[in-house]
Amino acid sequence: MVEAMDTPGAADGARETLGWKLVIDCADPHRQADFWAAALGYEVEDNSVLIERLLGFGAVGEDILVEHHGRRAWRDAAAVRHPRDPVDPDSGTGLGRRLLFQRVPEPKTVKNRLHIDVHAGAGRREETVARLQGLGASVIRRVREPSGEWTVMSDPNTPD
Repeated sequence: MVEAMDTPGAADGARETLGWKLVIDCADPHRQADFWAAALGYEVEDNSVLIERLLGFGAVGEDILVEHHGRRAWRDAAAVRHPRDPVDPDSGTGLGRRLLFQRVPEPKTVKNRLHIDVHAGAGRREETVARLQGLGASVIRRVREPSGEWTVMSDPNTPD
C-alpha cells in the first residue's frame, strides 16, 4: 500500500524533494523507535511542542499520550528520522527519511514481507551484530553462501 500525503509548508506547483516514511506496525512503538534510532544513528522525533499546543487548544486529551524520555509523546506512534534531514518546526516531524512505528492490537502471525538491512562495512559485521544484540536484537541464524555472508536478526519487538 502507498499513501500520498501533503507535506507541511510545500508551495503549490513547487518542485521539491519528496520526504518519505516507512510505517511499521508493532506492539510497542516507543521501544521500536528507540532501538532503530540507536541501530541506524537516527533521532527519535520529539512531538512534545505540537502535543502541548494541541492540549492547550483542547484538541487532544491525555488518554492518547504517554511520557517517553521525560516528555509527552503519542501513545500509539513514534518516529525516527535521519539526523541531517529537515524538521517541521511547528510539529517536530521530520520532512525527510523516516521510520514510523504505529501500535496495532493484533499480534504478528506471519513472516514479515519487508525488513531493514543494516550494512556494517567491510570486516565489521560481527561488531555490528554485537552492538545490535546489546540494543535488544536477537540472532536468528548466520548464513554463509557463495553469494555472501550475513546474519539474520530479529529486533526487540519481533518474536524469533
